[in-house]
Amino acid sequence: MNAFWLLAFSCLSIYVAPSLSAQTQPNVVILLADDLGYKDVGCYGGPVKTPAIDQLAKDGVRFTDFYSGCAVCSPSRATLLTGRHHIRTGVYSWISDESQNSHLLLREYTIAEILKDRGYSTAHIGKWHLGLPTKNRSKPTPGHHGFDYWFTTWNNASPSHKNPKNFIRNGQAVGPLEGYSCQLVADEAIEWLDNHRHPKAPFFLNLWFHEPHAPIAAPDQIVSTYGELKDRAAIYSGTIENSDRAISRIAEKLKTMGVRENTLIIYASDNGSYRDDRVGNLRGKKGSNWDGGIRVPGVISWPAVIPKNRVEKQPAGLVDVLPTLCGLLNLDVPQDRLIDGSDLTPLLKGKPEQFKRHQPMFWHLQKSRPIVAMRDGNFSLVANPDYEISTSNMFQEHWIPSIKDGGYKDFQLFDLSKDPGQTRNIAVENPQLLTKLKVTLLEINQSIMADGTDWDLQ
Repeated sequence: MNAFWLLAFSCLSIYVAPSLSAQTQPNVVILLADDLGYKDVGCYGGPVKTPAIDQLAKDGVRFTDFYSGCAVCSPSRATLLTGRHHIRTGVYSWISDESQNSHLLLREYTIAEILKDRGYSTAHIGKWHLGLPTKNRSKPTPGHHGFDYWFTTWNNASPSHKNPKNFIRNGQAVGPLEGYSCQLVADEAIEWLDNHRHPKAPFFLNLWFHEPHAPIAAPDQIVSTYGELKDRAAIYSGTIENSDRAISRIAEKLKTMGVRENTLIIYASDNGSYRDDRVGNLRGKKGSNWDGGIRVPGVISWPAVIPKNRVEKQPAGLVDVLPTLCGLLNLDVPQDRLIDGSDLTPLLKGKPEQFKRHQPMFWHLQKSRPIVAMRDGNFSLVANPDYEISTSNMFQEHWIPSIKDGGYKDFQLFDLSKDPGQTRNIAVENPQLLTKLKVTLLEINQSIMADGTDWDLQ
Protein backbone atom coordinates (compact mmCIF):
# COMPACT_ATOMS: atom_id res chain seq x y z
CA MET A 1 0.00 0.00 0.00
CA ASN A 2 1.35 3.44 -0.91
CA ALA A 3 2.35 5.64 2.00
CA PHE A 4 -0.23 8.31 1.27
CA TRP A 5 -3.00 5.69 1.64
CA LEU A 6 -1.77 4.44 5.02
CA LEU A 7 -3.21 7.48 6.78
CA ALA A 8 -6.43 7.08 4.82
CA PHE A 9 -6.86 3.47 5.88
CA SER A 10 -5.83 4.15 9.48
CA CYS A 11 -8.80 6.48 9.95
CA LEU A 12 -11.32 3.68 9.44
CA SER A 13 -13.11 3.45 12.74
CA ILE A 14 -13.50 0.49 15.04
CA TYR A 15 -17.20 0.09 15.64
CA VAL A 16 -18.57 1.07 19.05
CA ALA A 17 -21.87 -0.50 20.08
CA PRO A 18 -24.66 2.03 19.53
CA SER A 19 -26.67 3.57 22.31
CA LEU A 20 -29.63 3.84 19.92
CA SER A 21 -31.90 0.93 19.11
CA ALA A 22 -31.83 -0.29 15.51
CA GLN A 23 -35.54 -1.08 15.87
CA THR A 24 -36.48 2.53 16.60
CA GLN A 25 -33.91 4.51 14.64
CA PRO A 26 -34.51 4.64 10.87
CA ASN A 27 -31.90 3.68 8.33
CA VAL A 28 -30.87 6.43 5.92
CA VAL A 29 -30.04 6.03 2.23
CA ILE A 30 -29.04 8.92 -0.02
CA LEU A 31 -29.13 8.26 -3.77
CA LEU A 32 -27.37 10.94 -5.82
CA ALA A 33 -27.24 11.02 -9.61
CA ASP A 34 -24.49 12.87 -11.48
CA ASP A 35 -25.54 15.50 -14.06
CA LEU A 36 -29.17 14.35 -14.14
CA GLY A 37 -31.52 16.88 -15.67
CA TYR A 38 -34.78 18.21 -14.27
CA LYS A 39 -36.71 16.56 -17.13
CA ASP A 40 -34.92 13.22 -17.39
CA VAL A 41 -36.83 10.75 -15.18
CA GLY A 42 -40.38 9.50 -15.57
CA CYS A 43 -42.03 11.09 -12.55
CA TYR A 44 -40.82 14.51 -13.73
CA GLY A 45 -42.21 14.03 -17.23
CA GLY A 46 -38.93 12.82 -18.69
CA PRO A 47 -38.43 10.33 -21.53
CA VAL A 48 -36.52 7.68 -19.56
CA LYS A 49 -38.26 4.66 -18.05
CA THR A 50 -37.52 4.92 -14.32
CA PRO A 51 -40.02 2.75 -12.42
CA ALA A 52 -37.86 2.49 -9.30
CA ILE A 53 -37.43 6.26 -8.97
CA ASP A 54 -41.11 6.77 -9.79
CA GLN A 55 -42.00 4.34 -7.00
CA LEU A 56 -39.89 6.30 -4.53
CA ALA A 57 -41.96 9.36 -5.46
CA LYS A 58 -45.19 7.40 -4.94
CA ASP A 59 -43.89 6.24 -1.57
CA GLY A 60 -43.05 9.76 -0.42
CA VAL A 61 -42.84 13.42 -1.45
CA ARG A 62 -41.75 14.70 -4.86
CA PHE A 63 -40.56 18.33 -4.91
CA THR A 64 -41.36 20.32 -8.04
CA ASP A 65 -38.77 23.02 -7.24
CA PHE A 66 -35.78 21.14 -5.83
CA TYR A 67 -32.28 22.58 -6.17
CA SER A 68 -28.73 21.30 -6.17
CA GLY A 69 -26.08 22.84 -3.97
CA CYS A 70 -24.21 24.18 -7.01
CA ALA A 71 -24.25 23.97 -10.80
CA VAL A 72 -21.23 21.62 -10.82
CA CYS A 73 -20.16 18.45 -8.99
CA SER A 74 -17.84 18.95 -6.02
CA PRO A 75 -19.39 22.01 -4.38
CA SER A 76 -22.89 20.56 -4.61
CA ARG A 77 -21.72 17.42 -2.81
CA ALA A 78 -20.07 19.49 -0.09
CA THR A 79 -23.33 21.35 0.48
CA LEU A 80 -25.29 18.09 0.64
CA LEU A 81 -23.05 16.57 3.32
CA THR A 82 -22.82 19.68 5.51
CA GLY A 83 -25.99 21.74 5.07
CA ARG A 84 -23.69 24.70 4.40
CA HIS A 85 -22.84 26.74 1.36
CA HIS A 86 -19.92 25.01 -0.31
CA ILE A 87 -17.57 28.00 -0.09
CA ARG A 88 -17.83 27.79 3.70
CA THR A 89 -16.61 24.19 3.44
CA GLY A 90 -13.55 25.01 1.34
CA VAL A 91 -14.96 23.94 -2.03
CA TYR A 92 -15.32 26.69 -4.66
CA SER A 93 -15.73 24.64 -7.83
CA TRP A 94 -15.13 21.12 -9.08
CA ILE A 95 -11.94 19.69 -7.63
CA SER A 96 -8.87 18.56 -9.56
CA ASP A 97 -6.84 16.70 -6.95
CA GLU A 98 -3.64 16.71 -9.00
CA SER A 99 -3.58 20.50 -9.50
CA GLN A 100 -5.47 21.93 -6.49
CA ASN A 101 -5.16 21.96 -2.72
CA SER A 102 -8.95 22.20 -2.36
CA HIS A 103 -10.93 19.58 -0.48
CA LEU A 104 -13.81 19.28 1.95
CA LEU A 105 -12.34 20.73 5.13
CA LEU A 106 -11.82 18.47 8.13
CA ARG A 107 -13.45 21.07 10.35
CA GLU A 108 -16.82 20.39 8.67
CA TYR A 109 -19.32 18.17 10.48
CA THR A 110 -20.98 15.90 7.93
CA ILE A 111 -24.18 13.90 7.93
CA ALA A 112 -22.03 10.77 8.26
CA GLU A 113 -20.34 12.14 11.38
CA ILE A 114 -23.64 13.18 12.94
CA LEU A 115 -25.11 9.70 12.43
CA LYS A 116 -21.93 7.82 13.30
CA ASP A 117 -21.75 9.70 16.61
CA ARG A 118 -25.23 8.32 17.31
CA GLY A 119 -24.36 4.69 16.66
CA TYR A 120 -24.95 4.33 12.93
CA SER A 121 -22.87 2.14 10.63
CA THR A 122 -21.84 4.37 7.72
CA ALA A 123 -20.70 3.72 4.16
CA HIS A 124 -19.95 5.89 1.15
CA ILE A 125 -20.21 4.02 -2.16
CA GLY A 126 -19.77 5.64 -5.58
CA LYS A 127 -18.30 8.91 -6.78
CA TRP A 128 -16.69 11.17 -4.14
CA HIS A 129 -15.08 14.21 -5.83
CA LEU A 130 -14.48 16.07 -2.55
CA GLY A 131 -10.74 15.52 -2.50
CA LEU A 132 -8.58 12.41 -2.17
CA PRO A 133 -4.85 12.06 -1.53
CA THR A 134 -2.42 12.08 -4.44
CA LYS A 135 1.31 11.38 -4.53
CA ASN A 136 1.99 15.10 -4.10
CA ARG A 137 -0.94 16.25 -1.96
CA SER A 138 -2.17 14.96 1.37
CA LYS A 139 -5.95 15.24 1.64
CA PRO A 140 -8.69 13.69 3.78
CA THR A 141 -10.66 10.67 2.59
CA PRO A 142 -14.29 9.68 3.21
CA GLY A 143 -12.99 7.86 6.28
CA HIS A 144 -11.96 11.19 7.79
CA HIS A 145 -15.49 12.53 7.20
CA GLY A 146 -17.42 9.90 9.13
CA PHE A 147 -17.61 6.89 6.82
CA ASP A 148 -16.63 3.52 8.28
CA TYR A 149 -16.40 2.00 4.81
CA TRP A 150 -15.83 3.53 1.40
CA PHE A 151 -15.68 2.40 -2.21
CA THR A 152 -15.15 5.35 -4.49
CA THR A 153 -13.45 7.21 -7.34
CA TRP A 154 -11.74 10.60 -7.34
CA ASN A 155 -14.05 11.96 -10.03
CA ASN A 156 -15.66 10.05 -12.91
CA ALA A 157 -15.70 6.35 -13.65
CA SER A 158 -12.77 5.73 -15.99
CA PRO A 159 -12.45 5.04 -18.87
CA SER A 160 -16.28 5.20 -18.84
CA HIS A 161 -19.23 3.69 -16.98
CA LYS A 162 -18.35 0.36 -18.63
CA ASN A 163 -15.61 -1.70 -16.97
CA PRO A 164 -14.17 1.08 -14.78
CA LYS A 165 -10.67 0.60 -13.42
CA ASN A 166 -10.28 3.48 -10.98
CA PHE A 167 -12.27 2.44 -7.90
CA ILE A 168 -10.65 2.54 -4.47
CA ARG A 169 -11.88 0.52 -1.50
CA ASN A 170 -10.87 1.81 1.94
CA GLY A 171 -7.60 3.18 0.58
CA GLN A 172 -6.68 0.30 -1.71
CA ALA A 173 -6.90 0.55 -5.50
CA VAL A 174 -9.32 -2.15 -6.70
CA GLY A 175 -8.13 -2.42 -10.30
CA PRO A 176 -10.14 -3.23 -13.43
CA LEU A 177 -13.78 -4.29 -12.87
CA GLU A 178 -16.28 -5.83 -15.25
CA GLY A 179 -19.73 -4.32 -15.53
CA TYR A 180 -21.34 -0.88 -15.47
CA SER A 181 -20.57 1.60 -12.74
CA CYS A 182 -24.10 1.92 -11.35
CA GLN A 183 -24.47 -1.85 -11.06
CA LEU A 184 -21.01 -2.19 -9.49
CA VAL A 185 -21.99 0.46 -6.96
CA ALA A 186 -25.20 -1.48 -6.21
CA ASP A 187 -23.17 -4.71 -5.90
CA GLU A 188 -20.88 -3.08 -3.35
CA ALA A 189 -23.78 -1.61 -1.40
CA ILE A 190 -25.49 -4.98 -1.14
CA GLU A 191 -22.21 -6.62 -0.12
CA TRP A 192 -21.75 -4.01 2.59
CA LEU A 193 -25.29 -4.49 3.85
CA ASP A 194 -24.76 -8.25 4.00
CA ASN A 195 -21.24 -8.51 5.36
CA HIS A 196 -19.63 -5.27 6.56
CA ARG A 197 -22.08 -3.13 8.51
CA HIS A 198 -22.84 -3.81 12.15
CA PRO A 199 -25.93 -6.06 11.99
CA LYS A 200 -27.61 -4.56 15.05
CA ALA A 201 -26.99 -0.90 14.27
CA PRO A 202 -29.02 1.45 12.07
CA PHE A 203 -27.13 2.31 8.92
CA PHE A 204 -26.38 5.28 6.69
CA LEU A 205 -25.69 4.30 3.08
CA ASN A 206 -24.50 7.14 0.86
CA LEU A 207 -24.80 6.00 -2.79
CA TRP A 208 -23.47 8.45 -5.35
CA PHE A 209 -23.82 7.17 -8.90
CA HIS A 210 -21.61 8.31 -11.81
CA GLU A 211 -24.40 8.25 -14.38
CA PRO A 212 -25.25 10.12 -16.59
CA HIS A 213 -21.98 12.12 -16.35
CA ALA A 214 -19.76 11.71 -19.42
CA PRO A 215 -17.96 9.62 -20.60
CA ILE A 216 -21.15 7.60 -20.91
CA ALA A 217 -21.86 3.90 -21.52
CA ALA A 218 -24.83 1.60 -21.02
CA PRO A 219 -25.87 -1.92 -22.08
CA ASP A 220 -26.85 -2.17 -25.75
CA GLN A 221 -30.19 -3.79 -24.92
CA ILE A 222 -31.18 -0.70 -22.91
CA VAL A 223 -29.74 1.86 -25.31
CA SER A 224 -31.55 0.27 -28.27
CA THR A 225 -34.93 1.09 -26.72
CA TYR A 226 -34.11 4.81 -27.01
CA GLY A 227 -32.46 4.94 -30.43
CA GLU A 228 -29.41 3.85 -32.40
CA LEU A 229 -26.55 2.32 -30.40
CA LYS A 230 -24.23 5.21 -31.31
CA ASP A 231 -26.81 7.93 -30.64
CA ARG A 232 -25.49 9.98 -27.70
CA ALA A 233 -29.00 10.85 -26.52
CA ALA A 234 -29.93 7.16 -26.52
CA ILE A 235 -26.80 6.20 -24.59
CA TYR A 236 -27.44 9.03 -22.13
CA SER A 237 -30.97 7.76 -21.53
CA GLY A 238 -29.61 4.23 -21.25
CA THR A 239 -27.28 5.23 -18.41
CA ILE A 240 -30.24 6.67 -16.49
CA GLU A 241 -32.41 3.58 -16.95
CA ASN A 242 -29.46 1.39 -15.95
CA SER A 243 -29.10 3.47 -12.78
CA ASP A 244 -32.82 3.07 -12.11
CA ARG A 245 -32.38 -0.70 -12.36
CA ALA A 246 -29.55 -0.45 -9.82
CA ILE A 247 -31.81 1.56 -7.51
CA SER A 248 -34.47 -1.11 -7.91
CA ARG A 249 -31.97 -3.69 -6.66
CA ILE A 250 -31.25 -1.57 -3.59
CA ALA A 251 -34.96 -1.10 -2.89
CA GLU A 252 -35.58 -4.84 -3.22
CA LYS A 253 -32.69 -5.56 -0.87
CA LEU A 254 -34.18 -3.26 1.75
CA LYS A 255 -37.53 -5.04 1.39
CA THR A 256 -35.86 -8.45 1.70
CA MET A 257 -34.13 -7.26 4.87
CA GLY A 258 -37.51 -6.13 6.19
CA VAL A 259 -36.34 -2.54 6.72
CA ARG A 260 -37.81 -0.59 3.79
CA GLU A 261 -40.70 0.88 5.81
CA ASN A 262 -38.27 2.29 8.35
CA THR A 263 -35.67 3.50 5.84
CA LEU A 264 -35.51 7.16 4.88
CA ILE A 265 -34.48 7.47 1.22
CA ILE A 266 -33.49 10.73 -0.45
CA TYR A 267 -33.04 10.87 -4.24
CA ALA A 268 -31.62 13.85 -6.14
CA SER A 269 -28.91 15.01 -8.56
CA ASP A 270 -25.76 17.02 -7.94
CA ASN A 271 -26.61 19.55 -10.70
CA GLY A 272 -28.57 19.94 -13.90
CA SER A 273 -27.96 18.14 -17.18
CA TYR A 274 -25.31 19.10 -19.71
CA ARG A 275 -27.92 18.42 -22.42
CA ASP A 276 -30.17 21.31 -23.44
CA ASP A 277 -33.03 18.92 -24.22
CA ARG A 278 -33.19 17.54 -20.65
CA VAL A 279 -33.87 20.66 -18.60
CA GLY A 280 -37.46 21.15 -19.75
CA ASN A 281 -38.50 24.78 -20.14
CA LEU A 282 -35.79 25.99 -17.78
CA ARG A 283 -33.04 28.37 -18.85
CA GLY A 284 -29.42 27.22 -18.89
CA LYS A 285 -27.82 23.87 -18.10
CA LYS A 286 -24.99 22.36 -16.03
CA GLY A 287 -22.41 24.96 -15.05
CA SER A 288 -24.95 27.79 -15.08
CA ASN A 289 -26.75 29.52 -12.23
CA TRP A 290 -29.86 29.80 -14.36
CA ASP A 291 -32.47 27.33 -13.10
CA GLY A 292 -31.60 24.74 -15.76
CA GLY A 293 -28.20 24.33 -14.13
CA ILE A 294 -29.38 24.03 -10.54
CA ARG A 295 -32.97 22.74 -10.48
CA VAL A 296 -33.02 18.94 -10.23
CA PRO A 297 -35.30 16.05 -9.27
CA GLY A 298 -35.82 15.73 -5.52
CA VAL A 299 -37.69 12.90 -3.78
CA ILE A 300 -37.85 12.05 -0.07
CA SER A 301 -39.49 8.83 1.13
CA TRP A 302 -39.90 7.24 4.56
CA PRO A 303 -43.05 5.08 4.45
CA ALA A 304 -43.30 4.64 8.21
CA VAL A 305 -43.42 8.40 8.85
CA ILE A 306 -43.88 10.54 5.71
CA PRO A 307 -47.33 10.50 3.99
CA LYS A 308 -47.15 8.94 0.55
CA ASN A 309 -47.74 10.12 -3.00
CA ARG A 310 -47.52 13.85 -2.39
CA VAL A 311 -46.21 16.68 -4.55
CA GLU A 312 -44.62 19.64 -2.79
CA LYS A 313 -44.23 22.99 -4.59
CA GLN A 314 -42.31 24.80 -1.87
CA PRO A 315 -38.69 25.39 -3.02
CA ALA A 316 -36.17 23.07 -1.36
CA GLY A 317 -32.74 21.63 -2.07
CA LEU A 318 -29.66 19.66 -1.13
CA VAL A 319 -28.70 22.39 1.34
CA ASP A 320 -31.73 21.32 3.39
CA VAL A 321 -30.83 17.63 3.70
CA LEU A 322 -28.71 17.82 6.88
CA PRO A 323 -31.12 19.96 8.92
CA THR A 324 -34.05 17.89 7.63
CA LEU A 325 -32.43 14.63 8.72
CA CYS A 326 -31.83 16.17 12.12
CA GLY A 327 -35.46 17.28 12.27
CA LEU A 328 -36.91 13.95 11.21
CA LEU A 329 -34.64 11.95 13.52
CA ASN A 330 -34.98 14.34 16.48
CA LEU A 331 -31.26 15.13 16.48
CA ASP A 332 -29.63 18.45 17.31
CA VAL A 333 -28.47 20.54 14.39
CA PRO A 334 -24.82 21.58 14.90
CA GLN A 335 -24.85 24.78 16.95
CA ASP A 336 -21.21 25.83 16.51
CA ARG A 337 -21.54 26.87 12.87
CA LEU A 338 -24.01 28.52 10.52
CA ILE A 339 -26.26 26.03 8.72
CA ASP A 340 -27.56 27.55 5.49
CA GLY A 341 -30.30 24.98 4.90
CA SER A 342 -33.69 24.69 6.59
CA ASP A 343 -35.57 21.77 8.14
CA LEU A 344 -38.18 20.47 5.67
CA THR A 345 -39.89 18.23 8.23
CA PRO A 346 -43.15 20.26 8.33
CA LEU A 347 -43.43 20.05 4.53
CA LEU A 348 -42.75 16.32 4.54
CA LYS A 349 -45.37 15.70 7.22
CA GLY A 350 -48.03 17.78 5.46
CA LYS A 351 -47.87 20.82 7.73
CA PRO A 352 -46.65 23.59 5.39
CA GLU A 353 -47.94 26.35 7.69
CA GLN A 354 -45.24 25.34 10.19
CA PHE A 355 -42.37 25.62 7.69
CA LYS A 356 -40.18 28.69 7.60
CA ARG A 357 -37.03 29.09 5.54
CA HIS A 358 -34.63 31.05 7.70
CA GLN A 359 -32.43 32.13 4.77
CA PRO A 360 -33.00 32.20 1.00
CA MET A 361 -31.09 29.65 -1.07
CA PHE A 362 -27.94 31.12 -2.62
CA TRP A 363 -25.59 29.90 -5.36
CA HIS A 364 -22.14 31.06 -6.43
CA LEU A 365 -19.97 29.66 -9.22
CA GLN A 366 -17.03 31.50 -10.72
CA LYS A 367 -17.47 30.07 -14.24
CA SER A 368 -21.17 30.92 -14.47
CA ARG A 369 -22.75 34.04 -15.85
CA PRO A 370 -24.70 34.95 -13.79
CA ILE A 371 -22.05 34.27 -11.15
CA VAL A 372 -24.58 34.39 -8.28
CA ALA A 373 -28.24 33.47 -7.88
CA MET A 374 -30.68 33.57 -5.00
CA ARG A 375 -34.17 32.15 -4.63
CA ASP A 376 -36.53 33.76 -2.13
CA GLY A 377 -40.08 32.40 -2.38
CA ASN A 378 -41.20 32.76 -5.99
CA PHE A 379 -38.44 35.19 -6.86
CA SER A 380 -35.06 34.53 -8.46
CA LEU A 381 -32.35 37.20 -8.30
CA VAL A 382 -29.18 36.82 -10.38
CA ALA A 383 -26.13 39.01 -11.02
CA ASN A 384 -22.75 39.15 -12.74
CA PRO A 385 -19.38 39.98 -11.13
CA ASP A 386 -18.28 43.59 -11.03
CA TYR A 387 -14.67 42.44 -11.42
CA GLU A 388 -12.71 40.54 -14.04
CA ILE A 389 -12.49 36.80 -13.53
CA SER A 390 -12.13 33.92 -15.94
CA THR A 391 -15.03 31.68 -16.93
CA SER A 392 -12.60 28.79 -17.44
CA ASN A 393 -13.93 25.36 -16.49
CA MET A 394 -10.75 24.65 -14.52
CA PHE A 395 -10.75 26.59 -11.25
CA GLN A 396 -7.55 28.40 -10.30
CA GLU A 397 -7.01 28.86 -6.57
CA HIS A 398 -5.23 32.18 -7.07
CA TRP A 399 -8.63 33.61 -8.07
CA ILE A 400 -9.94 33.21 -4.51
CA PRO A 401 -8.97 36.70 -3.18
CA SER A 402 -10.82 38.33 -6.10
CA ILE A 403 -13.86 36.14 -5.46
CA LYS A 404 -13.92 36.85 -1.72
CA ASP A 405 -13.53 40.62 -2.20
CA GLY A 406 -15.63 41.02 -5.35
CA GLY A 407 -19.05 42.57 -5.78
CA TYR A 408 -21.91 42.25 -8.26
CA LYS A 409 -23.69 44.16 -11.00
CA ASP A 410 -26.33 43.69 -13.71
CA PHE A 411 -28.94 42.39 -11.28
CA GLN A 412 -31.93 40.68 -12.87
CA LEU A 413 -35.15 39.65 -11.13
CA PHE A 414 -37.62 36.94 -12.19
CA ASP A 415 -40.96 35.69 -10.85
CA LEU A 416 -40.63 31.92 -11.24
CA SER A 417 -44.32 31.32 -10.49
CA LYS A 418 -45.19 33.12 -13.73
CA ASP A 419 -41.93 32.77 -15.67
CA PRO A 420 -40.08 29.51 -14.83
CA GLY A 421 -37.94 29.93 -17.95
CA GLN A 422 -36.53 33.22 -16.62
CA THR A 423 -37.29 35.09 -19.82
CA ARG A 424 -38.69 38.37 -18.42
CA ASN A 425 -36.58 40.56 -16.15
CA ILE A 426 -38.97 42.41 -13.83
CA ALA A 427 -36.32 44.40 -11.94
CA VAL A 428 -37.21 47.81 -13.40
CA GLU A 429 -40.89 47.65 -12.46
CA ASN A 430 -40.18 46.34 -8.94
CA PRO A 431 -37.49 48.68 -7.53
CA GLN A 432 -38.39 48.18 -3.86
CA LEU A 433 -38.41 44.40 -4.12
CA LEU A 434 -35.16 44.52 -6.07
CA THR A 435 -33.49 46.64 -3.40
CA LYS A 436 -34.73 44.38 -0.61
CA LEU A 437 -33.52 41.19 -2.31
CA LYS A 438 -30.17 42.75 -3.24
CA VAL A 439 -29.55 43.61 0.42
CA THR A 440 -30.36 40.03 1.42
CA LEU A 441 -28.13 38.55 -1.30
CA LEU A 442 -25.19 40.74 -0.33
CA GLU A 443 -25.60 39.88 3.36
CA ILE A 444 -25.56 36.15 2.62
CA ASN A 445 -22.62 36.59 0.27
CA GLN A 446 -20.64 38.52 2.91
CA SER A 447 -21.22 35.80 5.49
CA ILE A 448 -20.19 33.02 3.12
CA MET A 449 -17.08 34.76 1.84
CA ALA A 450 -15.93 35.48 5.39
CA ASP A 451 -15.82 31.71 5.97
CA GLY A 452 -14.08 30.90 2.68
CA THR A 453 -10.59 29.38 2.78
CA ASP A 454 -7.84 30.89 0.61
CA TRP A 455 -6.24 27.69 -0.68
CA ASP A 456 -3.52 29.61 -2.48
CA LEU A 457 -2.07 30.47 0.94
CA GLN A 458 -2.15 26.90 2.26
